[in-house]
Amino acid sequence: MGKILTLHSPREARSYYLNGTWSPETMYALARKHAVERGDAFAVRDPHQRLSWSDLIARVECVADALHEAGLRSGDRVCVWLPNRIETVVVFLACSRNGYVCNPSLHESYTVEEIAGLMSRVECRAAFVQPGYGADGHQHDIVTRLSHLESIQALFITQAPGQEGAPPLGACAFPRGASSASAPLPSSDPDQIVYLAFTSGTTGQPKGVMHSDNTLLANGRALAKDWSLDERSVILSLSPMSHHIAVVGLEQSLTAGCELVLTDRRSGISPIDWIEQTGATYVMGVPTHAMDLLAAMDARGRPGLGRVSVFYMAGAPIPRDLATRFLRLGITPQNVYGMTESGSHQYTRPTDDAEIITGTCGIACGGYEVRLWNQDAPDEQVGIGEIGEIGGRGAVLMLGYFSDQASTEHSFNSSGWFLSGDLGRLDEHGNLEVVGRKKDLINRGGHKIHPARIEELARRHPHVAAAAALGLPDDRLGEKVCLVIVAQGRTPTTTHLLQHLEKQGLSRFEMPEYVAVADEFPLTPSGKILKRGLLEWVHTGKLVPRSVSEVASPPTQE
Repeated sequence: MGKILTLHSPREARSYYLNGTWSPETMYALARKHAVERGDAFAVRDPHQRLSWSDLIARVECVADALHEAGLRSGDRVCVWLPNRIETVVVFLACSRNGYVCNPSLHESYTVEEIAGLMSRVECRAAFVQPGYGADGHQHDIVTRLSHLESIQALFITQAPGQEGAPPLGACAFPRGASSASAPLPSSDPDQIVYLAFTSGTTGQPKGVMHSDNTLLANGRALAKDWSLDERSVILSLSPMSHHIAVVGLEQSLTAGCELVLTDRRSGISPIDWIEQTGATYVMGVPTHAMDLLAAMDARGRPGLGRVSVFYMAGAPIPRDLATRFLRLGITPQNVYGMTESGSHQYTRPTDDAEIITGTCGIACGGYEVRLWNQDAPDEQVGIGEIGEIGGRGAVLMLGYFSDQASTEHSFNSSGWFLSGDLGRLDEHGNLEVVGRKKDLINRGGHKIHPARIEELARRHPHVAAAAALGLPDDRLGEKVCLVIVAQGRTPTTTHLLQHLEKQGLSRFEMPEYVAVADEFPLTPSGKILKRGLLEWVHTGKLVPRSVSEVASPPTQE
């Protein structure tokens, strides 16, 4: 394959090494260090297996040897489409060892054809898959489909627990046993591209984000330091390894030397039982996970959540009442903002007061800077308290989009700040409040309306489980606000919903002019509401918004 074009800058790299945000160790080197120093301590666990650091390294060596024997070279792409199992971590570390690029961001919700398309895009050389997995795995055979991809040199499979057997023709079983002496020496380059992850694609075709060992581990080191994680911690991710949240968990476990627990919904173990069974102290997920856990606690009359003291929440805004509820339970919510491109770079700290935790995503992590830029003039910085596009730069930032020069270039302003596409405001202490996506702004007659505020206030209604505000086309005003809700318990009437929003302080200009009720929302694989999916539902008639004028006096004025 040869070299991959990246944004790696020797000058910037030198500054990161000097200030300690980067180090000479790869992810594999850290895991091997723990195996040497604390080999019997537990490293990683799923519902079916639990490995010590020594066992983990032995598995990694075996996979690294098999990939080398298959003819892979440094820079080759290795794709993983598996349930949330230890094997994904093993492959990831084997890639770090040999200098390959691991692509685990292939979600269960994808079809066989979609997976084949993504593997083809990155010229996948080796793939790890499980027959029958995915959105249509029961109808289409992934092994047969991948046999037609010219780039693939090696195809390995795992079987679902209890379904062990000989691999199908054209595939090999997941490598196990002792490694041979033919394996190459481990890579000593932490600036190599080790991770390729596709974005969630909420606004278009997913892009392939590239990270090195160092850009990943810089984030893990900062989080572990700020939240005092050590070898006694137990990190449990409710998000799968195909989601960047779990990769952040891996980063932290490697830097802290603690156990990483993976959650496999196919195991039949409920999340609340799994958390208590594993002794998790630090739980990671999206706000939906937290809501479901609280509902399970209420249903069972549980006063707490085992040994959990911290709940990391990212991927979507945290409802204020959700964070407040966890605080009352003695569990500190870690309000996190980030992207696959920049990791979990913004988060609250253990010493932050309730207002900071519930109202902001805290300050930037060590080694990363955040500034806000005029959304219409991206080279002009906005002031404290003003809304602007969130921009960042530093040691945790990606090294570009794979084979996509145009998208890479267009993601930065002329000063070299990565522009996230998200809008926010900073207070005088650097705490960031995220107000929404730039592309989600609703333009009503020239008045810019931020959906996040409407959604946050709507979710405070006791009978609203989830909310999304979007702009519907209007011939005269350009767009009008439509509020879509998922109800819990009884469905609130439009009149009561508007009265609730008014009492919460929503201005008349921001008031919804259409309301719709959905049974559920279309979601990305990472759990974010897919607003273009909602607009498609409106277009096809699957979702029919009602004008508030049909049931109440118009709540807006021009």
